[in-house]
Amino acid sequence: MYKHILLFLMTLTCGALMANAKVEPYGSWKSPITSSLIVESSLKLGNIVLDGETLYWNEIRPAEKGRSVVLKWQNGKGVDVSSDPYNVRTRVHEYGGGSFTVHDGTLYFTNFSDQHFYSQSPDGTVKQLTTANNKRYAEPVFDLEDQVIYAIEETHNSEHDVVNTLVVIDAKGEKEVKTLHSGYDFYSSITLSPDGTKIAFLTWNHPNMPWDGTELWEAQILPDCSLTKVKKIAGGHSESIFQPRFAPDGTLFFISDRTGFWNLYEVGAKDIQPCYPLDAEFGYPQWVFGMSRYDFITTNEGYKVVCTYTIKGSDYLAILDLSKYTLKTFDLPFTSYGEIHVGGKTLYFSAASPIEVSAFYAYDLETNELSVIRKSKELKVDPDYFSKPETLEFPTANEQTAFGFYYPPTNKDFIGPQNEKPPLIVKSHGGPSAHSTASLSLEIQFWTSRGFAFLDVNYGGSTGYGRAYRERLKSNWGVVDVDDCTNGALYLVKLGKVDPKRLAIRGGSAGGYTTLAALTFRDVFKAGASYYGVSDLIAMTDDTHKFESRYLDGLVGKYPEQKKRYIQYSPIYHIENLSCPVILLQGAEDKIVPPNQSEMMFEALKKKGIPTSYLLFEGEQHGFRSAENIKKALDAELYFYSQIFHFIPSDVLEPIPIENWGF
Repeated sequence: MYKHILLFLMTLTCGALMANAKVEPYGSWKSPITSSLIVESSLKLGNIVLDGETLYWNEIRPAEKGRSVVLKWQNGKGVDVSSDPYNVRTRVHEYGGGSFTVHDGTLYFTNFSDQHFYSQSPDGTVKQLTTANNKRYAEPVFDLEDQVIYAIEETHNSEHDVVNTLVVIDAKGEKEVKTLHSGYDFYSSITLSPDGTKIAFLTWNHPNMPWDGTELWEAQILPDCSLTKVKKIAGGHSESIFQPRFAPDGTLFFISDRTGFWNLYEVGAKDIQPCYPLDAEFGYPQWVFGMSRYDFITTNEGYKVVCTYTIKGSDYLAILDLSKYTLKTFDLPFTSYGEIHVGGKTLYFSAASPIEVSAFYAYDLETNELSVIRKSKELKVDPDYFSKPETLEFPTANEQTAFGFYYPPTNKDFIGPQNEKPPLIVKSHGGPSAHSTASLSLEIQFWTSRGFAFLDVNYGGSTGYGRAYRERLKSNWGVVDVDDCTNGALYLVKLGKVDPKRLAIRGGSAGGYTTLAALTFRDVFKAGASYYGVSDLIAMTDDTHKFESRYLDGLVGKYPEQKKRYIQYSPIYHIENLSCPVILLQGAEDKIVPPNQSEMMFEALKKKGIPTSYLLFEGEQHGFRSAENIKKALDAELYFYSQIFHFIPSDVLEPIPIENWGF
């Protein structure tokens, strides 16, 4: 109901606002959603951790150069817990996540600068618990009985010799770190039974990514913390297991896509039973550690499951009653959920809506009262400046359908000339095994409030639509994603919504690759912006981190046996096909997509005489975290488009050099 009321009110006010709007060319509208506003006091909310019923979370602060801080919810406000200058962030898998836990008020965490594991007592005393300088730690789980922490350890013997294991760390730092399980390329998702006698975890091997195939293991814990009776519960090469978790009575649950969708399962005494089969995704791709998509609510009759599921890119929050076999969805105004945790009678989660930024919320399960704990940003912008996302299903290659969210240009103060159609920006999300949601993105609103139309594409390969849709990208990266982004733009042109002469595409990481591939292998887009994008697939096979070092086996083909395919789909080898302007933005310390990927593309474009710009950001890794750099990158992209598409922006922008641009 909340969602329907929201859409009705937004539609009702639209006509009245347009009557008072000023006519100005698209792209030149003055907007309160500036690059400065986007980075001012903004946060990236991380993981939720409960110490009993006490809430902790971590957040990344661009204003502190991307430092990650742990906070405690105390007396109705968040209080910083982790001491300055510690940066609570792990580099396991490079993407990190799951960097801390808390027990009896003591914080246990990985520090970013040295990747050592530390404890910080309630009085603020910090102690280093690990000694080896070539190791990293993630997803710590505290064992009350033995006073130890189970964790994932990643050992870097050399650049190409990285070993992942399951270990136990002494909470007092008096004993050496002990390896409990090894032999697999990757480990994740540690969970302990309530009585501390059992442990469960996930493993997988190259060339799989965790959304391709994982294995779920369970073991008993001996008094010396070693494992016995280790047995495989589920999973395999072509079954992706996600988030095992023990229920209050010790029953093991997990999420599996064995039927084509990530659904919830219960491990019984004799067999494994589905909890509530549904053509929806209860799971999510494990790009980071520590994700939680469900938890248990204790009742007088036993327990229920509170969970979030995804249908066609939109999330829903629900309670699954296992005894009655019912799934009751909450009537809340959100389209994206995460970090599901239950403490007593309170449900904690992260959520966002088309007009609300991402935030942590508390929901009283007895009174149904919803309260905000922490917003990613305190935003004071009239919602009438926000573009309302429209779910778009459009035809694409091979008589298939692709999906996306379309945002028309929206600004209560301006409308475009009658004889002009707006420029379009198509976004190709990263991953590529991720998906975009219809929740508020100030970065998207930055463009739409200036008069751009915006299409956020969930191309084939995206999650949230089932395994078959996800696997459209198998051996087809640079084809299916490019087709879907291109056909989405052409579909909007056919509907008469956008200017075919002013179509741009942008994306970061894998989305940066799709951007460069679309500009190279299709003649539709007139400009593009690649944020730390891949230009040479062959270089990625030798010059990236362990987690993704075999990713291209599935996306492109096995290397070097299928080297020709790598050359065929690498933009850098087909620069002769690229003839439109490109801006490249890159972090200098990026280990996932190293700077040479952007540098090679820049030099090739410059040599060919194509208008191009290259901005290298010192100190940045994969994904910009510094407020100053986020602002500079966004302003540079706007300036670049203003030059290419010939409009005068209302913003005061610092010019950037554009090679081969004579206007």
